[in-house]
Amino acid sequence: MEILKNLFYGFPDLWGGGVAHSVMILSLVIALGLCLGKLRVKGVSLGLAWILFIGLIFGHFSLNLDEHLLHFLKEFGLILFVYSIGLEVGPGFFASFKNGGKSLNLLSMIVVALSIITTLVIFSFSGTSITSMAGILSGAVTNTPGLGAAQQAFSDLRHIDAPSIAAGYAIAYPMGVLGVILSFIILRFALRVDKQKEEDEAKRGKGHLEAMTLNTFAVKVSNQMVFKDTVKQIRYLLKRDFMVSKIIRNNGERQDEVVNGQTVIEEGDILQIVAHPTVEEPIIALLGEKVDVKDEEFSSELINRRILITKPGINGKSISQLQIRSNLGANITRVNRNGVDLIATPDLKLQLGDRVTVVGKELAIAHTEKVLGNQMKRLNYPNLIPIFLGIMLGCIVANIPFFIPGINENLRLGLTGGPLVVAILIGYFGPKYNLVTYNTISANLMLREIGICIFLACVGLGTGEQFIQTVASESGLTWIIYGIAITMIPIILGGIIGKLVFHINYYTLLGVLAGANTNPSALAYVREQTSADAPTVGYANVYPFAMFLRIVTIQIIIFVFG
Repeated sequence: MEILKNLFYGFPDLWGGGVAHSVMILSLVIALGLCLGKLRVKGVSLGLAWILFIGLIFGHFSLNLDEHLLHFLKEFGLILFVYSIGLEVGPGFFASFKNGGKSLNLLSMIVVALSIITTLVIFSFSGTSITSMAGILSGAVTNTPGLGAAQQAFSDLRHIDAPSIAAGYAIAYPMGVLGVILSFIILRFALRVDKQKEEDEAKRGKGHLEAMTLNTFAVKVSNQMVFKDTVKQIRYLLKRDFMVSKIIRNNGERQDEVVNGQTVIEEGDILQIVAHPTVEEPIIALLGEKVDVKDEEFSSELINRRILITKPGINGKSISQLQIRSNLGANITRVNRNGVDLIATPDLKLQLGDRVTVVGKELAIAHTEKVLGNQMKRLNYPNLIPIFLGIMLGCIVANIPFFIPGINENLRLGLTGGPLVVAILIGYFGPKYNLVTYNTISANLMLREIGICIFLACVGLGTGEQFIQTVASESGLTWIIYGIAITMIPIILGGIIGKLVFHINYYTLLGVLAGANTNPSALAYVREQTSADAPTVGYANVYPFAMFLRIVTIQIIIFVFG
């Protein structure tokens, strides 16, 4: 018994300085939390939040870390987590506001605003402290970076920690997971959703996802206005982006040469075209009629192959600069970046990690592979320079003061906002200036998960003593009710607005609402309801901006009302 007491409470004779004891406690909290996070009830799990709950239990029984080490690890874990998120969302952050993404991100802004308004209304009438409400808000929308941002902002403002922020987060988090799912069920009946119709439309990419989807279809040329025109001239007439990947000539002969801008279109030619769904109808109207032609009916010598860009020298170069079509006899028809297909326009700049679809003969594609890389091993080595350089710049930006009218204090982005902003900028602009910022999904995920695990464990350990008292008191039940309100009211109102005002497809809408709450558990629930990719695309489109809004707005709340 004495050995166990020494083991967990860290007597100096056994541990010699306390660092080994602190690391042991931290690792045990994380390991137990990860194990419990694998438990699922009807597909729903609290995930990494279990690490926080285990930390709270350990902290309650004074199984804790050295105070200075606890503070350092908490801040360092938060920096790693936020910076890795920024690198992940950076490449698609600004692109998410184009085309159909504008309406989706506008809806996510409305949902974020509704959650803030709900929080401030409760704060005004309940008398609950703003630190507690900030924690409840973070838990209700399952936004862990928001928790870190609130703690950092209050620490910068008052130079003390506020345990009630973490306590509010831990109490509201379970309701944040379950409340979103319950809101989705309510929305389905309130909006009288025809699930089959919505799923069919989602699979066709109809609505706000049309600009984020690529279709491949065949058109037979019958409009005499375009006879003898080149592909380049047709593209000029349409003033829209599309690619012609293969041709069957009007005499039934399959053309074995790749299509380029100078390829002449004849009457009766059958073109295989890659384009957005919104462009499909104008193309058919201009060229002739849509026909059903299987891919194997086109040239037997021309094949499609996906090639992974792994050569650093390609990073930031446009497709036209590479001259693959003129020099190698192959044609890039589409580019897949972060799960989104892009049309391979000449001015599109390629990035390390892109997967390009190439059409050409076997030999031409082999040469193209040598130019682009297509060697996964090259991507297995993490690029550490932009990570540590970015973290260093993020810490500098975090401490630059700025002013908001009406607030007397000098404001700062803090260790949450600074690294996030720098990471987004590096992730977006890095490839444009030939800075290699790519890391494999697994490497970035490892960095992110280690950071959030350390942060949650330290928050739990540092807050455990007050948490049990709060839960056992009357205020604990009241906070749960507040959390349910902050979760469900914005989701239900946002769902009604999204469907009736923006006319967003139901499954896309649920993905957007899950993304606005940065709630992966809610996304997992929606994905089980449909085989369409619409929920995932909707979630991914609004997640970067919603995450940014959650982190920034909660700091403003602390600065204004704290």
